[in-house]
Amino acid sequence: MNAAFAAIVKLIDRHVLFQCLQTFMMALCAFVGLLLLQNVYDNLKDLVEFGAGPWEILRYYVVLLPGYLPSVLPLVFMISILFSLGQLHRNSEITAMRACGLGMWRITRSLWLLGALLTASLFALNSKLVPWSVEQARLIWDNYTFARELESRGADQVGLVRALAYNDFGSGRLWFINRFSEYNFRAYGVTVSQLDKEGREATRTMASEGYYDEVAGHWVLMAGRILSFDAASGEPVSSIPFVKRSFEELREDPKLMQLREKRAKDLSLLELRSVLASMPPNGDPERNAYLVRYYSMAASPLICLVIVGIAVPFATSGVRVNPMVGTSKAMGLFFAYYALSNIATTLGSQGRIAPLLAAALPPASAALLALWLARRSRFA
Repeated sequence: MNAAFAAIVKLIDRHVLFQCLQTFMMALCAFVGLLLLQNVYDNLKDLVEFGAGPWEILRYYVVLLPGYLPSVLPLVFMISILFSLGQLHRNSEITAMRACGLGMWRITRSLWLLGALLTASLFALNSKLVPWSVEQARLIWDNYTFARELESRGADQVGLVRALAYNDFGSGRLWFINRFSEYNFRAYGVTVSQLDKEGREATRTMASEGYYDEVAGHWVLMAGRILSFDAASGEPVSSIPFVKRSFEELREDPKLMQLREKRAKDLSLLELRSVLASMPPNGDPERNAYLVRYYSMAASPLICLVIVGIAVPFATSGVRVNPMVGTSKAMGLFFAYYALSNIATTLGSQGRIAPLLAAALPPASAALLALWLARRSRFA
């Protein structure tokens, strides 16, 4: 009898899991396809004009694809649970299972296992594949853009970032670069001000051109001058010209300078980690925005487990209605979660709440909702 009952339970597990996976794969293909179509609509014409062939275009979109998964998978997972369990509930299959003495935990344990697998997969994606996807897709696009610009401009005019400013709070150096070429990694119109402990300018190094020596790990500046200032009056006391000089103390990486110019939400997890490592623990007002984004990306995979706790009571309680009602509920919950995330991110970036709290608030709120729903529906 026990063996027969165990076989029935395993059959139920497979049946529930199969119903969910069917919807999951269809919804995943639909959502990812829509995102790719939007990108094709925005960028395909430019890629063709850049001279990219069919295989190069295909490679670009294959590289781009993993970057969509972290934002799409939780929503698709919620829709699949709500739709599949809603269908089972509408057909009275959930009622029949419970009549056999099975609780909702026993009925849906395969979904909890799937949620745990998706959580582990998202952790792996966020740590390895997604950073690679974001950075490589950006590199491919930049290379095509630079090649197009080279047809009509010199190398020193390609891939220019203008008015690049960087404040290195740790060393007390303030950088301003008039033009920086992302193509040849040359800086034009460089000014580096060294501040003392009181925040006063002690020296100012100006150069018409410079580059970062990656082997030596410091900057080389050309055709410039070093000005020294009196601490009390702020007046210049010396001016030393140079033709070409290596500055071993100037170790700020231009790649980090470029990343600081980008929005936190446009950076990968590894890029965020690099930016945060270059910032002092205190004193940089922009640190909070990067911390909130970093914590949010690190914690986001856990939402897959929370989704099971929310979706199961939603789908199996109340009257038996069309499963599309469950899908509409999923969309509503998704937008509510998105709105809460934006509010928490804004407050955390502005320093009104701690960055860790800002990142934890949306998933924690969702977890509390799941517990409340489980208690209300007697999830047992």
